[in-house]
Amino acid sequence: MSDERQVTIALTEAQVGRVLREASGSAGLAPAFSSALSDPATLAKSVLPFLADQGYSRSVLRALLVLAAFPADGTERELSAVAEQLSLSGSTTHRYLRTWTAVGLLERDPNSRRYRRSVVGGAAR
Repeated sequence: MSDERQVTIALTEAQVGRVLREASGSAGLAPAFSSALSDPATLAKSVLPFLADQGYSRSVLRALLVLAAFPADGTERELSAVAEQLSLSGSTTHRYLRTWTAVGLLERDPNSRRYRRSVVGGAAR
């Protein structure tokens, strides 16, 4: 019998996804969007005019607005604040946040339950 101790670490689904993305060398969509998303205010201003045109996908445009609601500096925001800012329901906002988190563009702090922009390329927070 060995005297080695076993250590168990519990990870959230989001943490497991991040570990797998980083281990595989894939950061999801984050690198492709990072330069376009460096200025959330400009992104929001460029998206807003298209919402009135039924020729464009409102869902895609709303998803971009949700992402643009997060400052590039990594400031955390609560789901309810984002929903209120964009006049969306909490459940709709949650689906967008969960999707952006799954593809690696947002991170959710498991303790505060707040979201923030993901750090792309290993930059310090």
